[in-house]
Amino acid sequence: MYQQRYLITGGSGFIGTELIKQLLLENHDVTVLTRNEVNTAKHFAAVMDAEREDFQTKAKVKTISSLDSINPDQSFDAVINLAGQGIADKKWTNEVKQQLIDSRIDTTKALYEFLNEALIKPEVVISGSALGYYGVDATNESINENGDTDNSFSSQLCQQWEAEAQKIEALGIRTCYLRTGIVLGKGGGALAKMLPPFKMALGGPIGSGKQWMSWIHMTDIVGLIRYAIEQESIIGAINGTAPVPVTNKEFSKTLGKVLKRPAIFPMPEFVVKLLFGQMGEELLLAGQRVVPEKVTQAGYRFKYANLESALRDIV
Repeated sequence: MYQQRYLITGGSGFIGTELIKQLLLENHDVTVLTRNEVNTAKHFAAVMDAEREDFQTKAKVKTISSLDSINPDQSFDAVINLAGQGIADKKWTNEVKQQLIDSRIDTTKALYEFLNEALIKPEVVISGSALGYYGVDATNESINENGDTDNSFSSQLCQQWEAEAQKIEALGIRTCYLRTGIVLGKGGGALAKMLPPFKMALGGPIGSGKQWMSWIHMTDIVGLIRYAIEQESIIGAINGTAPVPVTNKEFSKTLGKVLKRPAIFPMPEFVVKLLFGQMGEELLLAGQRVVPEKVTQAGYRFKYANLESALRDIV
């Protein structure tokens, strides 16, 4: 297999860790932009040690804390921009909102400046975004990559993020904006926060339970990223979701079924608003019925198109 060269931001996050693990197992060359080179190197050393005994003789990440440390004549086959503070980690104060914006915009802007000066441009850039792009949707209509935006914070955040990445596309580089849904995987993400109460038979729908949850298995979000890199016809927005979204009520029922626990204890809307504020209103009480039309038409085949099979694989 041809050894490819990747530059990745946000590499030690939930998606980035799994993506880089797969790339290293195939002996690709991976450079990670990180604020803490030592901790990131230790993180991936531990990840890879858990995968194989002969890690020291195989590929491992190269870490950098600044894009300025890359020589202008160094080339990469693909750049994957996953940087950004977790959007559901904290209540959205004005300070946290600014941190969410800065952590995405600043890194994307730095990437543009680096690529503008690079003597050899990458073939493709995959730049992160999220389903929040489509705003607080209250309809049951399916949304493809041409869906509308609104004035909610999550939508404005994603619009700014993608607008910054569009400057990269203007350099003549094929650029994709990965609008990621709720990623389901082991050891992190939304499911890690949901499992404890459900395992104790205290789980249930949030609010009315009618809001849509557009989810995707970790295997497929990583697979989708790699497919988009390989397929030159894929450009612009990509919905990173499984083809069959479900309502929050259906998600809760299915998770309870997989865990063999009842899922009958709802979290009332007023409790969500009290505990999580605007973040809860936009991310927990609202939802969008998003479908991955572009990658499906391009021929990507999902390994986990069904929620129950996805949850059974994970839990």
